[in-house]
Amino acid sequence: MPNDIISKKTRYEFREHFVSRTLREIEMEFDSADIPLDEDYHPACTGQRRSLVEKYYHSIDWSKWSSVRKVLTVYENALSILEGQKEKINFLGTNEWAETAFQQLKKWIEKDRFRYSNGRLTSLGSNQPLQGIIDTTASFDAPELHRQIDRMQKAAEDDPELAIGTAKELIETTCKTILEERGIPFGDRDDLPILMKETRKALGLIPEKIPNSAKGAEIIKRLLNNLGNIAQTLAELRNLYGTGHGKAGKTRGLSPRHARLAVGAASTISMFFFDSHLEKKI
Repeated sequence: MPNDIISKKTRYEFREHFVSRTLREIEMEFDSADIPLDEDYHPACTGQRRSLVEKYYHSIDWSKWSSVRKVLTVYENALSILEGQKEKINFLGTNEWAETAFQQLKKWIEKDRFRYSNGRLTSLGSNQPLQGIIDTTASFDAPELHRQIDRMQKAAEDDPELAIGTAKELIETTCKTILEERGIPFGDRDDLPILMKETRKALGLIPEKIPNSAKGAEIIKRLLNNLGNIAQTLAELRNLYGTGHGKAGKTRGLSPRHARLAVGAASTISMFFFDSHLEKKI
């Protein structure tokens, strides 16, 4: 089961912050972020403001980036308002309430691996690059695919070699899943270049399929060719640094930033293939 991107504790802290706002202000914040209100939901909490926030919360899928991104807009606005208030000098010389509230909310959202800076919340580590592929593959009955995605999420920061090895495996599993769904046979020993070639052919993602008369034909053809090059490079990187092969004892591994690059590249290719598969489903 996918993990929540924003924890219950963080959601609770922001909900309690909104208790200090008017009902109309709460409605405006969530409505402007295109978050629907679940009027049929009856939360087990007291107070109109808490209940109102919970009714908006109930329409969010907390494991999907596409859904959580809307809530982040609301949280950004809340932090931005507090940031402005804490910088204002009141008749006592300070605005301690705003400062305390700002630091408290900032602390909890940072525990969920987000950074607040210049009025924006950005995801840290490996969460963000993988959210697209998580959302795209949610409907697929492919346990191994979901295990690989979860493994990359957890390993990118703490075990770069595992993340790099799994990134290559993700593309392989993506190709096999799509070919299987389309009834196209493949061999158990087929390597990544063969799987990539067959999958691109099945999805019409080969340069030969692009008519020369199409606008930007050469650019599109070059981009499609580069898909194969990136996948091959990931395979080579995995052979050198990833898991799956024994290495000399003095071998130095790569850093988390290299792992994030590999994970991001593999996720982008896989998501593009799955999007194309769903769009051109037979």
